Amino acid sequence: MTSYLRHLSAAILMLAAVSSAFAAKATVTVTVTLTQNQTITGFGGACCDGAMCPFGNDTAPVKLLYGPESEIGLNILRMEISPNFIGDVVVPEWNYWDSPYDWKGSLPSAKIVKQRGGIVFGTPWSPPGEYKTNGTAQGGNAEDQGYQHGELREDCYDKFFPWLNTFLEYMKSNGVDIDAVSIQNEPDWWVNYSGCLYSAQQQLNLVRDYAHMLDRETYKGVRLISAEPLGFDPTYSNVLMYNEQARNQIDIIAGHIYGHPPLNNLKESAKLAAKYGKEVWMTEHSVTDNLDNRLPNWHEQLLFAEEVNECMVAGCTGYIYWYLRAQWSFVGNGESKYGPDNAKNKLLPRAYVMSHFSKYLPGATRLNTNSSIENVTNGMFEHSAYIKGDSIIVMAIDTTKNGHNLRLRLPYKVMSGTQLVSTGNEKESLCQEQAVEITEPTDQLTISLPGRSLSTIVFRIDDGTAIKELKPSTDKEVKTYYDLHGRRLETPHGLCIEKYADGTSRKVIIKD
Repeated sequence: MTSYLRHLSAAILMLAAVSSAFAAKATVTVTVTLTQNQTITGFGGACCDGAMCPFGNDTAPVKLLYGPESEIGLNILRMEISPNFIGDVVVPEWNYWDSPYDWKGSLPSAKIVKQRGGIVFGTPWSPPGEYKTNGTAQGGNAEDQGYQHGELREDCYDKFFPWLNTFLEYMKSNGVDIDAVSIQNEPDWWVNYSGCLYSAQQQLNLVRDYAHMLDRETYKGVRLISAEPLGFDPTYSNVLMYNEQARNQIDIIAGHIYGHPPLNNLKESAKLAAKYGKEVWMTEHSVTDNLDNRLPNWHEQLLFAEEVNECMVAGCTGYIYWYLRAQWSFVGNGESKYGPDNAKNKLLPRAYVMSHFSKYLPGATRLNTNSSIENVTNGMFEHSAYIKGDSIIVMAIDTTKNGHNLRLRLPYKVMSGTQLVSTGNEKESLCQEQAVEITEPTDQLTISLPGRSLSTIVFRIDDGTAIKELKPSTDKEVKTYYDLHGRRLETPHGLCIEKYADGTSRKVIIKD
């Protein structure tokens, strides 16, 4: 080898080494601001026949997944409002595609969720067949169904909400106070199973003119959810928001994200919903449900984490997955072709990924962030930030091979922190918890993130302030506001100290 080639080779090797070291030290800077967005209600999944067979008898999934004391911490349960009421008949097995199931099937699981402080809501896949243009609960998209569009007949609009009231009464009389009901599952998707089509205008007419018939006085606190379009088509929600009568009846805007990533239609729908103070729920989606003879790999789990995070960034207040139990979901279904890791009623890695969100974010308010990325391929890192009580929570998802440093600039000084990090599908790599080293209160720090990881970092805000937090005063005349360091605020915003005339004070969050 000539001297020139030797020098060239050495230079190439040196450049490669420098590039590798540079990549390993890639840095993402995230600045968390005090600008507040939506407050998160929670996370959940669906209690439906295919995931829960024999339907109604197996409550293991909700026992494993729901409640603050569970490992996962889900708090929202979705169930079907069947178009056919079967009364007290108990059928051990159902064929999901041919036979609708009754309201009784979800009762055992719904009771457990309510006992654990959760939210239960119902979604009709179809109104009763006698209310529809095709005379059946089926959607009509099949040869034996005559390829007829099944829609709610206009002369039956006045029967729809009284029918929902009978569902609310049945559940209440059996010990479950339903928190919300929806108009329709996927009104824009013509199906060959239980289904009903609505145009955006038809939904508007139904809600505007007849939603007052939902008996909110008898069923205290029940909320009305919009129809849930397949791809979160904003047409369905926007037409409701633009009409004052309909807007006053709708409490939650909902939809699914099949074929439409969260930062597209969902984000667009959330803009107008937020303007009018409505919650936004993503009520159904499944990720990697088309796997053949294997469980999701770790990269696919991170894709799921990115989806949940993007829903939050898009403005969601609630995220509800599809089946609770499936090899691509939260609890194993026991199908042997997927191997022993899919044991029936075993918590799967996706459940632990979900726990990063469901254990920490309910009740938290999302904060705006600014970020700059140095030497990290665009799209390989995602994040979001929240405030909850005296905590700041940062979510970080890294899909790069080498990992990077996360440089944080926080709106308050923090006194301690805990990092929960997941780096793989194995149990021991799903629940690693470690303290963040903080020697003195600071609002700037750097945290090392492993490659291909999901991290939840919870910081305790420093309460070293000149103002002591005491019980709220009975004298509600507020004189002054201070930040957590005791500095007086002329324009209070975010988490601050509210001081009363008699000298007592308390922590409050002041929004825009």
